[in-house]
Amino acid sequence: MDLKIVEERKNPLLKRTEYRFEMSHPTAATPKRDEVRQELASQLKVPKERVIIERMHAKFGTPMSVGEAAAYTSKDAALATEREHILIRNGLKEKPKPATPGAEPEAPAAPAPATPPAKGA
Repeated sequence: MDLKIVEERKNPLLKRTEYRFEMSHPTAATPKRDEVRQELASQLKVPKERVIIERMHAKFGTPMSVGEAAAYTSKDAALATEREHILIRNGLKEKPKPATPGAEPEAPAAPAPATPPAKGA
């Protein structure tokens, strides 16, 4: 896999540097997101936990992929800024487990019935 950074932009407000990259993989299938994160982290000389891949697409019919990533100043900045599904895709957050089918869902407390005012009083 040959990874090349096409564009680099500083974003101090969000405490990150944003990158656009191209990747050539002529002898293999499209690399997994985790492998690309590892390669980006080694090129940028930052820990892998601070690199987030926003999107990555293979170009149809070619052994090329393009994508967008960000390298944060800290892991906390990444967790505070990125959307939950992106964190799950990048392995920084666990996917919430669905409720078990046999368990009863927690029902909200039933409101007390309203009593109408007495007539003639």
